[in-house]
Amino acid sequence: MAVKIRLARAGAKKAPLYRVVAADARAPRDGKFIEILGRYNPRTQPSTVELDLVKVDKWLAVGATPTEAAGKLIAIAKGEKVAPIGVTKISKKARAKADAEAKAAADAVEAKAAADAAAAEAAAAPAEEPAAEAEAPAEAE
Repeated sequence: MAVKIRLARAGAKKAPLYRVVAADARAPRDGKFIEILGRYNPRTQPSTVELDLVKVDKWLAVGATPTEAAGKLIAIAKGEKVAPIGVTKISKKARAKADAEAKAAADAVEAKAAADAAAAEAAAAPAEEPAAEAEAPAEAE
């Protein structure tokens, strides 16, 4: 009898929760299993992996072969890998909007810097302007 360590789906519709089980290779995914080895919840941030490593090591020593997904979870539980953090996919429209907002913010920073520079020049220049205004009324008389 070939034994595999694999995931058996549990949980509600669109809310998956997986059991890590030792099962006969011929049994269906959610069918009969020999022993529950742990749990995996992909919906938490980061994903929750709870495995009884003593049971896992026992089954591996007996000759059970883990599936690709179960192998990754075993590596995470042993500390060889880091639990995956969900990556949010951004649509093209949302990405374009975010890029436009970033560009507008950068333009606003440049405009503020230019306005600050102009204000600094204006603050330095008024010392010369009053002398010119004092001369102008004298010439008009």
